[in-house]
Amino acid sequence: MSKKKIVSIEDRIPKLKQERKKKANRRLIFYLSIFFVLISIVVYLQSSLSNVHHVEVSGNNYISDQDITKLSQISTEDNYWSVNKETAKENVASHEEIKEVTISKKFPTTIIIQVKELNRVGYVEQDGSYFSLLENGVLLTSKPLKTINGDAPLLTGFDKETYLQELIKELEQLPTSIVNLISEIKWSPTEGNPYQILMYMNDGFEVEGSIRNFSKTMKSYPSIVAQLSPDSEGVIHIGVGAYFESYDNEIIDEEGSTQGENQDETEG
Repeated sequence: MSKKKIVSIEDRIPKLKQERKKKANRRLIFYLSIFFVLISIVVYLQSSLSNVHHVEVSGNNYISDQDITKLSQISTEDNYWSVNKETAKENVASHEEIKEVTISKKFPTTIIIQVKELNRVGYVEQDGSYFSLLENGVLLTSKPLKTINGDAPLLTGFDKETYLQELIKELEQLPTSIVNLISEIKWSPTEGNPYQILMYMNDGFEVEGSIRNFSKTMKSYPSIVAQLSPDSEGVIHIGVGAYFESYDNEIIDEEGSTQGENQDETEG
């Protein structure tokens, strides 16, 4: 029969004291770590390290980064964590050329402002200066231009707001690829058709059409032009049908067939 080893209480006390000391040291290190982390956070929040270092602006073509940043009222003196995104969004959205705004934060010190501007549907000439016309019908009279950018057609002769606003709606629905082909749109109403317009194209052709259903009828323009030789001169009529009428009265319809001088110009 084996004998059990007996450890006296005197031998155990030093080991118990050592274990208690280790636990106390670990606890002290844990609390000190938390303390220093909290101190570091407080110092970080109170220092310039937590300020906004960068404001990134994207989606803008006509309004400068500086103007949008200024409008947001966000600066490098602002604390990154205290920036109110909703307030900044409302500030930027108040600009008459801004359609949509999104503001987000990118850790650790960057604010991102994404905007969508209102489209330019045309330019209007007044007293020797040009003014941008936005998709919502607003004319930017506060920003006169010496020349137009060529990104939208020049709109002339529209002395009645009703017809101009209808044209704006049609231009917004027309594919950009076709809008880019138009150099100028002139309102040329007749007694029988107050919606009549005359367009001068960048490829040299003239187009006669109507504001009504303009976004649909103008889509046939590329197919008409594809059937014409580069040196053709005349007017492309786009309405119920579409056809080209040369200055010597030769007519080519949308199907590509050629008809004589006695063709009734209202057909097609």
